[in-house]
Amino acid sequence: MSSRKKHTGSCTCHSCEITAKATGQSRKEFIKTLGAATVGLGLLPVTTFGMEEKGKAAEMARSQSIKSGKAQRITLLHTADIHGQVMVHDDFFWEEGKAVYKKRGGFAHLKTMINELRKNNPNTLLIDGGDCFQGSAIAALSQGQALIPLMNNINYDLVLPGNWEVVYGKKMLIKDMGAYHAPKVCGNMFHADSGDLIFPPYQTFYLSGLKIGFLGYNDPLTPIRQSPAYSNGIHFTQPQNNIAKYINILRDQEKCDIVIALTHMGLAQQLNLANQPFTEGVDYIFGADTHERIRQPLKGKYSQVTEPGSFASFIAKLDIVIEDGKIKDEAYELMEVDPEKYKADEEMVQLLEKTHEPYNKEIKRVLGKTTTPLLRYFVIETPMDNLITDALMWKAKPDIALSNGFRFCPPLVPDAKTGTADITMEYLWSMLPVNSDVKMAKVTGKQLTDWLENEMENVFATDATKRFGGWLIRFKGMTINFTIAAEKGKRLNKLMITDKPVDLDRTYSIVACEREGDPDSILCRIKDVTSAHQLGYKLHDVMEEYLAVHSPVSPKNDGRAIATDAPATLLTQVEGVHYQFR
Repeated sequence: MSSRKKHTGSCTCHSCEITAKATGQSRKEFIKTLGAATVGLGLLPVTTFGMEEKGKAAEMARSQSIKSGKAQRITLLHTADIHGQVMVHDDFFWEEGKAVYKKRGGFAHLKTMINELRKNNPNTLLIDGGDCFQGSAIAALSQGQALIPLMNNINYDLVLPGNWEVVYGKKMLIKDMGAYHAPKVCGNMFHADSGDLIFPPYQTFYLSGLKIGFLGYNDPLTPIRQSPAYSNGIHFTQPQNNIAKYINILRDQEKCDIVIALTHMGLAQQLNLANQPFTEGVDYIFGADTHERIRQPLKGKYSQVTEPGSFASFIAKLDIVIEDGKIKDEAYELMEVDPEKYKADEEMVQLLEKTHEPYNKEIKRVLGKTTTPLLRYFVIETPMDNLITDALMWKAKPDIALSNGFRFCPPLVPDAKTGTADITMEYLWSMLPVNSDVKMAKVTGKQLTDWLENEMENVFATDATKRFGGWLIRFKGMTINFTIAAEKGKRLNKLMITDKPVDLDRTYSIVACEREGDPDSILCRIKDVTSAHQLGYKLHDVMEEYLAVHSPVSPKNDGRAIATDAPATLLTQVEGVHYQFR
């Protein structure tokens, strides 16, 4: 049998190149930015050829049924939520009840690792689950274009748009996605004017004589979660509107041996999907959006659910043995992209260097320093967003400063020797990849309490289909005490504003980033605000000014939001399953 991959489905592909003159950074300086593990390429104790398979995957490869050709083994590799993070970076792990930081990721190391996995099993597909070309300086400054050649160089086989792929608008969404060499898939994003699907709803692949079908679904809550203007011209629908139809097509007409739903909806929504009768016939849900690190598939009634972490720090690897058209065996592993184990691919190093050249002069500027780790992994409160709201409060002097509950941006960890870490313009773009206008408005205490209840429902709703993928809203100037398990509208136990209980009739001033496309009467999803006006500067301006005055900074969690039934270190929205973020 041939092991050659072939896909069917319609897509329009074209190549994209980013070229510009160098801006002064030497090759030596550039390679240093790949991370300490990559200095002196070729001299490190790395595993670069013939990666040895271990555990159950190795047993499967050695089985007699595979050797005789009676059964076939395929390997599916899955990344997601890369968010433009193409260099080696600090990443966060939770071990024995405390934070541990390790160097992970980097496209030069990711490519080497993927190539070795492909050598181990030529019957391999590489899939990305979305949120790739937003979340870093080069991504934002190129409107996603800088990421395309890098992804194409790794040679993905299938890609799904994520909720942040719409950030540059519909036209750039189609241009950027179209520039991928890989086929695209998404069954719930439609042209608002014509009602036609923007991307094919499914794709099929032949692999070692097997037929594999993929369905694609982006988060239907995208237009609500984010600035409305991003989704202008795009209509989103719930998966249940058509997923059963496409499952039947793949199973009955296409005669697929395996059907996988590739989704970008967040773990809570994806687990809910796995338990719905209309998903019967889907073997796996390859999920994304909440950056969860699933180390063993979570079993629903009809499907198993995985997520592969974020920032190119991980690859999810699923090995499946098919015999007589049925899944006979399987092995799943979440693999860490460890730059000490995988030598940097030289071709990718050169491409990364070229990609960064147009931006280095601006993005390498040091704005300030931090003496404590900047991170954003906790659901309830994070040091990174405390820094942002501290800066907003200092600059605008409102009663309350707000920041959305974002998840993107790897940690920034102080050096063990100096005790500090540089906050560069490049890192600021990772923290805040949309440089929004700062806006002030007034609200009543009653509006604040109602809004906070809605925000908590977005994060902790009992109905998983109503949960946003983001974490709890961040703030300065108020403190809250709440109960996650309480019913909708009754979670908030106490709200203090400048150390005094909220006065429901009093008017308070708030400052937040304006969401593009919102009317003047809405600020940070608070409706019917009054006296709304832009302050004439953007959030990046505020952060630069604040760091210039206050550096070095030392942001920490200080109890601005306290849950009665969860620790301050809560790392996931999902409960009741055998899963812990670590």
